[in-house]
Amino acid sequence: MKHQQNILQDTHGRDHGYLRISLIERCNLRCSYCMPEEGVQLSPKSHLMTYEEIYEIAKTFVKHGVTKIRLTGGEPLIRKDIPVILEKLASLPVELSISSNAVIIHKFIDVLKLNGVKKINISLDSLDREKFKHITRRDQFDIVYKNMFLLIEEGFNVKVNVVLMKDFNDNEIIDFINLTKDLPISVRFIEFMPFDGNKWNMSKMVSYAEVMNYVNGSFSNENIERLQDAPNDTSKNYKISGYNGSFAIISSVTNPFCDSCNRLRLTANGQLKNCLFSSSESDLLTTLRAGKSIEPIIKKAVEAKFKVRGGMDTLEKLQEPKLHNNNRSMITIGG
Repeated sequence: MKHQQNILQDTHGRDHGYLRISLIERCNLRCSYCMPEEGVQLSPKSHLMTYEEIYEIAKTFVKHGVTKIRLTGGEPLIRKDIPVILEKLASLPVELSISSNAVIIHKFIDVLKLNGVKKINISLDSLDREKFKHITRRDQFDIVYKNMFLLIEEGFNVKVNVVLMKDFNDNEIIDFINLTKDLPISVRFIEFMPFDGNKWNMSKMVSYAEVMNYVNGSFSNENIERLQDAPNDTSKNYKISGYNGSFAIISSVTNPFCDSCNRLRLTANGQLKNCLFSSSESDLLTTLRAGKSIEPIIKKAVEAKFKVRGGMDTLEKLQEPKLHNNNRSMITIGG
């Protein structure tokens, strides 16, 4: 095998310039597609990365070409040292962004602005209060909806992530798109994906084609604009003519974007995952705490990345429980 000088380039020629860092495994919501009903076994606090360790690991990735870092969780804003983490990472030459369920984000407007965070992804899976309560197992719809408007007013670039589930919220697709008429947001419809404990099966999933069937049934073809996707984009982007915002579909299951994937994931307990669907992990934290270089581990993990969905290159493989039940629950990977 040809020796690779760039430790963030895999054997398929993909360069990985985007690192998603999970700060915490805990969350103040209990979304069914993310967390098993019985909860998850949390890592002991001593096994989680400190803010110094997050910074040191991030610095290594930036040294080798990472230009974008997104903070995730759990809910990253419930971590008590989040202001310090933001300040440390903001000192690196990266675009810093965050994903949040927006329950408490109103308390962090100033610290996010202070540290140059401009892009915020929020989760909102229903515009119906009772449905929201059902899926999150918490009654927090009003504050999340209010905070979406607050973030827009404060000048943030807001994306709204909607995990679609058949016969639950697929009848709200057009309602979400109509939000973009007046609001400068991007609504992103995400295909329901398999993770440990979320009782996934294909029958619950709303596919890219099914989303577009809803769209084509509600808007004329000349008013549906296909937008230019950004390099390495995970979504197929559209807008309705004359609308302020846009909408997109993330089709990880039926139409994966693996060919241009540039993402790596660091879990809150310091494990590197080279793919969201991969059940394998590489322990960076133990090596870092031993005072050794983490670069060889990063290189080996990146080189081991499969071409498609952690090796599940067909829908048949994706439907085989033993191939994805060894993966973590989504909450402990990082959204």
